[in-house]
Parts: sequence; C-alpha cells; structure tokens
Amino acid sequence: MRPLAALQLALGLAFAASAGAQTDAGTLRAIEATAYDYIDGQLEGDAARVARSLHPDLAKRNVASAAPYETLGLGRMTSDELIGLTRKGALKTPREQWQRSVEVLRVDQDVATVRLESPWFVDHLQMGRFGDRWVIVNALWHRKPRQ
Repeated sequence: MRPLAALQLALGLAFAASAGAQTDAGTLRAIEATAYDYIDGQLEGDAARVARSLHPDLAKRNVASAAPYETLGLGRMTSDELIGLTRKGALKTPREQWQRSVEVLRVDQDVATVRLESPWFVDHLQMGRFGDRWVIVNALWHRKPRQ
C-alpha cells in the first residue's frame, strides 16, 4: 500500500471510530429500531410498521441501468407506494428466511447513514431525526443476486 493511501486509511478509521464514540447508545438503538421497522414491517406485511419508519416525502430509488431511454436511469418509489406494496404482502417472508442486518455507518447530529441487508435487497438509508423520532428520508437500494 502506498504511504499516502495508508495514511488516508488510518485517518479515516480514526475519524470513523471517534464519530461512533460520540453517538450515545440510545441514539444508535433508535436508529436501528427505525431500520428494523422498515425491513421487518415489509417482511411481516405490516404496513403500519413500515409507515412509522418513513418520512412522508421519502425518496426510494434504485439504479435502473437497463433503462434504454435514460442515460442515468433511476427507479423511483414513494412512501405511499412502499406502504401499499407492504399492505399487499409483496415482500412477506417466513420468519426463518429473514436473514437481515442493520449497520449504522455514521451519525452527524440529526442525520444518520445506515446499510441494511435483507434476503432480497441491500438498502443504503439516510435518516433524519425529527424531535425524538428517526425516520427514513432517502433510500438507495439494489437487488441481491439470486443463488
């Protein structure tokens, strides 16, 4: 590894570690709880649980590179569309197949960045804190390769 790259990596790790140390455990639990409401609600088919995790103006997107009519194509979904799909049971999955994880990557005051992995997708979530409530404002996701 080049010396500059090693230094950048070391500084990045030190910065990430200090940022995590500044975030209290209650905040991390609240962020994780929001992410689990989002994914577990979808896997259970519980639209109310999903709804409480989302900002009403959610921007849920995925890279749609196969769209021939757009150079920088994005698939788009609103909070109402996601809640409707959940209500229909679009991702309802037996609990023994859930295999999901939540990783809080960064918290900066009232903004959090989270990586969520489920059986079908990987979501990169941006959350905002509104009063004492964390909600998902943006989600950029991709489908996991099928076995």
